[in-house]
Amino acid sequence: MPLMTAPFVYAPPAEPWLAPVHADDDILVLNKPSGLLTVPGKTPDLADCLEARVRARWPGARIVHRLDMDTSGLVVMARHRDACRHLGMQFEKRMTGKRYVARVAGVMAGDAGTVDLPLRCDWPNRPLQMVCHEAGKPSVTEWRVLAREAGATRVLLLPATGRSHQLRVHMLALGHPILGDAFYGERDSAPRLQLHAETLRLRHPEGGAWHSFTAPCPF
Repeated sequence: MPLMTAPFVYAPPAEPWLAPVHADDDILVLNKPSGLLTVPGKTPDLADCLEARVRARWPGARIVHRLDMDTSGLVVMARHRDACRHLGMQFEKRMTGKRYVARVAGVMAGDAGTVDLPLRCDWPNRPLQMVCHEAGKPSVTEWRVLAREAGATRVLLLPATGRSHQLRVHMLALGHPILGDAFYGERDSAPRLQLHAETLRLRHPEGGAWHSFTAPCPF
């Protein structure tokens, strides 16, 4: 399994500093750029993150879920405790709808399918994850081909579960790692990780009406 060999240098994008998609008294929906942490790391050089940037503008905003640093796309945050509890329950009970777009290495033969492979942390190589039928947690991803390119395939990914690195490991298991993936593929195969959280559907904490948000894929 390929690992990063060059020293990691955190250089989060400054533009856009924030890309709000929706804001009201209860929730915030942001389009996180690739290369920005969702929450701060353990050392001072990893303090810049989506959470810190949002709180500078909307004090008290709370994280509900996360995206990997290299994944771009939609993140919802709560403006207060009750909204955070309401949203958190939706993610816990898998009530939210999430759609990702990815470009993977190779030309996929089928048009659609489902990956049902349990995942757990690869402890000697954390934060990497691995397929483990003995101790892994249930993990399911539906995939559909959107377009085929020369040596690559654009796919729609619909995760039924939300395990760490789930989409990245499941695509690797199919023999088609996501392009630009420094953990599970080849970093130099694309300018950035070709994974984007394009659509997020959830119930609004105030009244419970369904809302759907979209951030167009940037690659």
